[in-house]
Amino acid sequence: MTEAPACPGPDPAPRPPRLCAPAGTTDCHFHIFGPLGEFPYQAERSFTPPEAMVASYRKVMDTVGIERCVIVQPSVYGTDNACTLAAMAELGSCCRGVAVVDETVTAAEVAAMDAAGVRGVRFNLMFKGGATIGALETVAALIAEHDWHIQLLIAGDSLAEHADRLRRLPVDLVIDHMGHIPADQCESHPGFAVLLGLLADGKAWVKLSGAYRVTVAGPPYDDVEPVARRLIATALERVVWGTDWPHPAHYGPMPNDGDLLDLAARWCGGEAGLQALLAGNAARLYGF
Repeated sequence: MTEAPACPGPDPAPRPPRLCAPAGTTDCHFHIFGPLGEFPYQAERSFTPPEAMVASYRKVMDTVGIERCVIVQPSVYGTDNACTLAAMAELGSCCRGVAVVDETVTAAEVAAMDAAGVRGVRFNLMFKGGATIGALETVAALIAEHDWHIQLLIAGDSLAEHADRLRRLPVDLVIDHMGHIPADQCESHPGFAVLLGLLADGKAWVKLSGAYRVTVAGPPYDDVEPVARRLIATALERVVWGTDWPHPAHYGPMPNDGDLLDLAARWCGGEAGLQALLAGNAARLYGF
């Protein structure tokens, strides 16, 4: 088996943003890794992140002005949600979660995760680990009664390929990282057109996160601004923001999380939009 490549850790010195974050600012996408002695990674994985634990994330929250947060189960843990659930318990009532399950999950397990604050299930179609898309309908039917959503880390080509199937699901969709389409391709990419349609129809939400994953120009990600603004203009009420801390499987210049909040403020261009993106929409989607 080829060894999964190691990836760097986050910027160890997050800066306060120039923006004073509004009340209720919510980071809708971050991960916890470790401690590895208690929560080892699965063998089948696409990358090997360093430990990134709750104490370090609390520093980011305090520095940036994040009051609420949504932890997302990472691919390196597959369907073993123990690390994510432990981190949720440690963070307390300010935290919600997105788990990874497959078609073997039971109704009782889903109910227990719901009581713990889980509000969605992630299908990661870009990295090894977790459920395959074959389990999509089975899982969606099981979580629908809890009003959970399906979160998708999906490339634009796959989003276009599976569009009709996704529209038929009995739950909302949440699309990671602006559809993961290179910024210079969005206007002509069929996957971006599908994303805009899902937003306009009220079927999907989108995370304005991972600017460094879709940029072509690099920092300070100026080429991503038209993409984010187009998504905001299409459905301001269905966009949420996230840091993607600790930025796993990213090998380019490491973003600073304070800068990422300022970037979101620039995209919004106004107080009402900023309040919706950073606080109000997350409260509705995750039940804060």
